[in-house]
Amino acid sequence: MKNMLKLMLCLLAFLSMRPVNAQVTAPVDSASAPKGAPIVLNRDTLFYIYHPVGSFSKEERAAAINKRVLQLSEERFLQPDSVKVVENVLSTDIAYMDRVLMSITEADAAAVSRPRKELAELYAGKIKQSTIEKARQYSLRSILIEIGLAVLVLIIFFFLVKYVNKLFHLIFRKIEEQENKRLKGLKLKDYEMLTPAREVAVVLTVAKFLRLIVMFVMIYILLPILFSIFPWTEGYADTLLLYILNPLRNIGMGLINYIPNLLTILVIVVVTHYVVKFLRFLAGEVESGKLEVPGFYKDWSKPTYNIVRFLLYAFMFVVIWPYLPGSDSAVFQGVSVFLGILFSLGSSSAIANMVAGLVLTYMRSFKLGDRIKIGEISGDVIEKTLLVTRVRTTKNEDITIPNAMILNNHTTNFTTCSEQSEKGLVLHTTVTIGYDVPWPKVHQALIDAALATPNIEKTPQPFVLQTSLDDFYVSYQLNAYTFAASKMAATYSGIHQNIQDKFNEAGIEILSPHYRAQRDGNMVTIPAHYLPNDYQAPSFKIEQVKAEVAMHS
Repeated sequence: MKNMLKLMLCLLAFLSMRPVNAQVTAPVDSASAPKGAPIVLNRDTLFYIYHPVGSFSKEERAAAINKRVLQLSEERFLQPDSVKVVENVLSTDIAYMDRVLMSITEADAAAVSRPRKELAELYAGKIKQSTIEKARQYSLRSILIEIGLAVLVLIIFFFLVKYVNKLFHLIFRKIEEQENKRLKGLKLKDYEMLTPAREVAVVLTVAKFLRLIVMFVMIYILLPILFSIFPWTEGYADTLLLYILNPLRNIGMGLINYIPNLLTILVIVVVTHYVVKFLRFLAGEVESGKLEVPGFYKDWSKPTYNIVRFLLYAFMFVVIWPYLPGSDSAVFQGVSVFLGILFSLGSSSAIANMVAGLVLTYMRSFKLGDRIKIGEISGDVIEKTLLVTRVRTTKNEDITIPNAMILNNHTTNFTTCSEQSEKGLVLHTTVTIGYDVPWPKVHQALIDAALATPNIEKTPQPFVLQTSLDDFYVSYQLNAYTFAASKMAATYSGIHQNIQDKFNEAGIEILSPHYRAQRDGNMVTIPAHYLPNDYQAPSFKIEQVKAEVAMHS
């Protein structure tokens, strides 16, 4: 294997040592000399034509000379010694046998500051040398050597492919052997993202893809080597190499030229990072109460920090935008405008909820854990985000309310009243009692019922308000103080139970809202265990009325 690699390296070094034809150029003043038309053979520039002749421009002259020189190089039985210089009156010709390849005028000689005949001999020597070199390359011996080299390269490539495949098969086996050893799967807390078998499959897929890349690179290197062996395909070798070298060179130059912008972006990002870090420290100090700012509440610290951080990062992105590669291209700008329009049209309600969330944050209407009422929904706040607020009702139902809806409705916060008020939250309930019951008796029974209820404060004492005098009854409103806003439902239930008990003990019948009964014949509505043992329902007075009617008759 090592010997094979050494042979391959030697072959590459041999192929890279192409003959370089030294181009002897006549001394020409580059500042004063006109631009010449090249005479080229085998991709080697022999000399230049600087002046026209008659109606032929220098480019037309160069094209005609190139055609004749190429035809000369393709002569099957080329006789290089037949290339001669023929002196004429007006020009000096370079001819092959009886064919004139080109003519050199006094203007051509003056352009390179040489005598006409000397320049013609110089050009004739270059044409002769170049045609001999090309004929040698296309000789049978050269072709056989080139075929042999191509076969050798293919053999080396075959063994390289064979051993690379063996290497990758060995890697595949090693990967499969690592199942439940080094490849134990991938877990994120309690969630198993990849089992050991799946992780092995993923690694094998990556390894197989890597093998394909290696094979592609080897083939791509092989083709230029093969093309460079034969003279008529050398152009394809250079073209294939340029397909890789030009992008790599462009990428490399682009990276080098981008270094100043990259450093600028790095400085901006680092400064922004430390500013955000300092603001996070300040927010933590305010939230913990160590740092007090007049008029700034502690629960504002975290949302304010999040808003300022977002604005800082947005400002940072705006500042570094001009330094990003391709930011000034029309395509990049068009995509940015399209995304902006799409975001604006598709997120109007989301933006409204975000703005409402910010407003609610600084209104301090409620916080996590508060017992609130929004419209017809009552419950405890369990989550408060920029878009929605989640409330858990007394029936253990989680209700998601958009912040825009909360902002458009009135919000009642029971917890704030019970925590921030010295007296607590006032719970109230109404009961209607007939006019036949003295109101002091009703007041005392209601107050006793409130004081007998858990979570009701003794001080301040509960009080009763008579809210209305209706047609059939009087409305009594019981008001009691509590600090247990989260237990309102249970407290109300206890108050209602105790009202029934205290009224029954006091002998007060709850005949509301409209209860019809005849007192001379019906049993009272008070439960039996509250009545005396000798209690009997009164009888009707119908007989007495009938007896009086009979006497009068």
